[in-house]
Amino acid sequence: MPMDRELVEHYLADETRRGPAPVDAFTGAAGGAACGDLARLSLSIANGTVESVTFDSEGCAATRAATAAVAEAVEGAPVLDAALLSIEDVEALLGGLDPAKHHAAQLATDALHRALSDAASSGRPLADIPALGVGQGPPRCVAVALSGGVDSAVAALIAREHGHEVIGITVKLWADPETDGTKACCSPEAVLGARAVAHSLGIPHFTLDLEHQFRAQVVDRFVSGYAEGRTTNPCILCNGEVRLAAMIALAERAGATRLLTGHYARIVDDGDGRLLASGADAAKDQAYMLAALPPQLLDRLEFPLTDLTKEEVRAIAARHGLAVAQKPESQDLCFLAGQGKRRFLRRHGGLVDVEGDVVDSSGRRLGRHRGHHNFTVGQRRGTGVSLNEPAYVIATDAATNTVTIGTRTELLTRRVRVRDAVLHREGGRVDGVRLRYHSRALPAQLGATEGASPGRHDALELELGEDFAGASPGQTAVLLDGETIVGHGTIAAS
Repeated sequence: MPMDRELVEHYLADETRRGPAPVDAFTGAAGGAACGDLARLSLSIANGTVESVTFDSEGCAATRAATAAVAEAVEGAPVLDAALLSIEDVEALLGGLDPAKHHAAQLATDALHRALSDAASSGRPLADIPALGVGQGPPRCVAVALSGGVDSAVAALIAREHGHEVIGITVKLWADPETDGTKACCSPEAVLGARAVAHSLGIPHFTLDLEHQFRAQVVDRFVSGYAEGRTTNPCILCNGEVRLAAMIALAERAGATRLLTGHYARIVDDGDGRLLASGADAAKDQAYMLAALPPQLLDRLEFPLTDLTKEEVRAIAARHGLAVAQKPESQDLCFLAGQGKRRFLRRHGGLVDVEGDVVDSSGRRLGRHRGHHNFTVGQRRGTGVSLNEPAYVIATDAATNTVTIGTRTELLTRRVRVRDAVLHREGGRVDGVRLRYHSRALPAQLGATEGASPGRHDALELELGEDFAGASPGQTAVLLDGETIVGHGTIAAS
């Protein structure tokens, strides 16, 4: 549909909001040298309202008009209403755009939502709506953690169908030209996809930029772990220390009383408070990846998919015509997508291949390897040597750059030491442990329950009720009472 020339001329002639960004404004820009068009919007926000807007733009008439139209549309509007503005809405403000000018609406919309992201990431309130306290009645407004995938989209759909006002929140954790953002859950591309899902459901959307925190608290520890011979769980660190707490805080600043996510997990109350437990779909259970989440945050979290399977979730999405109904799941870590661990460690950690010895458990040299950081305890392939039976990595030593291999029997253990452990309940309640994401729970107990009271412990010993192959240093040990998570720690040795 061609542009309405009278509307375009109106916006091109309106210079009332054109000007530099005020010092206290939240600013977003899109475009630049590659396309020659640029849109910049700066929002001054107070009491949940966009009090004033300034803008600047360069390039074609469509881009300049679209930017001015967005500025006029959101000035004086509640922040939550501004967060509803979509690319299609901007096109409508201009009376329509032909396909060749579609980029104008996209640039103006991106600039607006980047300014809103600046506001969302600032720590300042976004709504003049006092959030209800826990236990003060049913939430009238909830936030949903939107990743751009089917699970979180259905979580938002369920919340909306239950009559809640819904706000969508997406975190941006990683932006790297070497990463395939289409396969990552928290990339700039994922942000755009999540925003499209939110707007298709008619809900406002905010992006929370946590890239700095994510790099410092997750990626740097991932890299240093491999440098020191450990295999870390970055998703557990991210969920437990970075993104969920930040999204809960943003939800409250936007007037929401709860944060809903698309995780397959349960929240149970054992009489002493809320704890995490396994979800209904054993094949998709994600409680392990949430194990480091502080229990005090569970009062403000909900998992709408608790009793659903993945197939049921996709069916719900298909019935409601959601575009993401059959979207494939991301398989890689968000910062590794498209480049692989080895390349990433070289680029971001300087971990270059350095040859070292492959030895057996007696120290006998069997061959050479290209760097200890390329190996994980329990790994079978890629050792470059063979025994009379299948060979496994049973240890790595960063100090000597040595990789030790052995038989499966040598890999088996019934005792695991964990460090930096946290117990949410008395240690005597521990009757099981999960030592890897995709491994089943094993019967286990703490080796010495004396002093194993709730709280932090430098180290704990676990005695397993059966053999386990490949307890890898750096991985997370999730401590269980039945299906309920009562603590966690990092595997130090077996």
